Amino acid sequence: MNSDLVLAIVLQFLGVGVIIAEFILPSAGLLTVTAIAAFGYSIFHVFLNVSKEAGIAFMVADLILIPVAVVIGIKMISKSPVALKKTLASENGVTSQDSYLQILEGKTGKALTTLRPAGKALIDGVRMDVVSTGDFIEKNSEIVVSAVSGNRIVVKKR
Repeated sequence: MNSDLVLAIVLQFLGVGVIIAEFILPSAGLLTVTAIAAFGYSIFHVFLNVSKEAGIAFMVADLILIPVAVVIGIKMISKSPVALKKTLASENGVTSQDSYLQILEGKTGKALTTLRPAGKALIDGVRMDVVSTGDFIEKNSEIVVSAVSGNRIVVKKR
């Protein structure tokens, strides 16, 4: 086999390997540029040193080989350690809000700061970040929790 053809084939496989590595290793596109350079030089080398027909064959092979390498890379990333293996679902005990906050609805407290509309309040002896329903509530006013949405505690003047 011609040594020029062997070099071109090695560069093609190197390019495919680098594309797959791009999916696993963070490189800010450096590996993509390296893969493009390997493919480009391989095709240039074949056209220059082997033959025009071989160069066209390499180009057609790249049109098939590169998308296949991308698909393989995408499938490999799902099995790599960088992929999230578990889903965060309520069935697994994951919640986006503290269960304690749900029982606050209807409780009364005192505004520790002026609420315009956000500020601090003392509810059940616990200092909390709260937001009013849009009203200006002065410091030391009596408040009542009207709603709890996620970690957002909505209060109104009592």
